[in-house]
Amino acid sequence: MSYFMAPANNSLPVALSEFLLICFPGYQSWQHWLSLPLILLFILAMAANATLLLTIWLEVSLHEPMYYLLSLLSLLDIVLCLTVIPKVLVIFWFDLRAISFSACFLQMFIMNSFLPMESCTFMVMAYDRYVAICQPLRYPSIITDQFVVKASVFIVARNALIFAPIPILSSRLHYCGKNIIENCICANLSVSRLSCDNFTLNRIYQFVAGWAILGSDLILIIISYTFILRAVLRIKAEGAAAKALSTCGSHFILILFFSTILLVVVLTNVARKKVPMDVLILLNVLHHLIPPALNPIVYGVRTKEIKQGIQKLLKRRV
Repeated sequence: MSYFMAPANNSLPVALSEFLLICFPGYQSWQHWLSLPLILLFILAMAANATLLLTIWLEVSLHEPMYYLLSLLSLLDIVLCLTVIPKVLVIFWFDLRAISFSACFLQMFIMNSFLPMESCTFMVMAYDRYVAICQPLRYPSIITDQFVVKASVFIVARNALIFAPIPILSSRLHYCGKNIIENCICANLSVSRLSCDNFTLNRIYQFVAGWAILGSDLILIIISYTFILRAVLRIKAEGAAAKALSTCGSHFILILFFSTILLVVVLTNVARKKVPMDVLILLNVLHHLIPPALNPIVYGVRTKEIKQGIQKLLKRRV
């Protein structure tokens, strides 16, 4: 599909092959300084997730469904980071703002589908903890390796299929005006606003699909933890309740953090006219960077088995 931009002299339109990403239009002189914390968080996210994946792969005692789900979460985090952050850093360091249409819409697809994949993974992990605490005798027969495979296929297929129309709808719009995206990433609305067509359908679809999927996942997570809390409160053995809750602690912290930062991004976008554009851009970038950096650290610090596995891995490398 061809995209055009009318030149200033009103001659024949010129075919476009790329967008230009303008990060932090109000603070471009600060971009080199902003890149420092971003590169540190990026390195931390890559190193922490790679270490976690390697530990789970090499440590036989961690070859269990719960850790397989954690591996899936780490893989999703790595893909999200690699999709967004390297391009942002290239813009900061080398002023290479151009991004092709295909690369832009691919980035849009990954961002829109992988984020709900993470939400769905949290939902499956909540179900895993529910079965482990509320139905411990049936846990080995319910949460099996086969269950993890089916759950992983469901997580990927559901969200890829539901959110694929977003970049498809955006790519079918007619871009005949400017091609400058006032953002560090190819966010759906940032790109669609550049078109000369009505993008109401695109905006409504993203809103409905996003709230339906993320909302249903959050409701199921809340239901799971309600049953877990009720079961824990019935445990009368000394220390048993605390032990049961500790197995859910890391997971609950990650869910709370994921939901909180997502809520902040949503609310700031709703209040777009009251929040400076640079703040919105920064929040969108950090939302694809901070959770991936913290997820493996929280599990590594709070889970004894993973901590021991990392210690063994380090001893092998010494």
